Amino acid sequence: MIIALYVLLILVLLIVILAIIAPKSYDVSRSISINKPLPEVFQYLRLIKNQDNWSPWAEKDPNMKKTFTGTDGEIGFVSAWVGNKDVGEGEQELIGIVENEVVKSQLRFFKPWKSQSDAYLKVEEDGDRTKVIWGFSGNNKFPISIMMLFMNMDKAVGKDFEFGLNKLKTILEL
Repeated sequence: MIIALYVLLILVLLIVILAIIAPKSYDVSRSISINKPLPEVFQYLRLIKNQDNWSPWAEKDPNMKKTFTGTDGEIGFVSAWVGNKDVGEGEQELIGIVENEVVKSQLRFFKPWKSQSDAYLKVEEDGDRTKVIWGFSGNNKFPISIMMLFMNMDKAVGKDFEFGLNKLKTILEL
């Protein structure tokens, strides 16, 4: 009985230590320069429906079911999806626009697990080109935070961001 109590105590202590040292937040971003004027790039990026043209997740499930609420390009617009195991189920809501600077949205995932992240598409002048920065950030809640000790969010989605930005560049430079 005492051995079981010690084992239980050690397990609880281990979980507490892991929870303390686990990363509490994440911020992943990638950027690319596009040979188009900033206002033209920004007008394309502000429409969430355009993401279907360059998002890596649209390719991971071409049969994804999408629904839309509100007016695309305006705060409050929601794009919801139900897809295969690669894309899950969730929604993206447009929560902020600073003209010719940034489009902010909130990502809410329902499946395969619940989470919430803040996404952004920033644009900056880069000489005669436009630099696009695509990223997302959020907080790791317990017990997911412990999993993040063994999973690198940057490695998990960084390549997807690079793929999407390269596709965006190809589309906009045509």
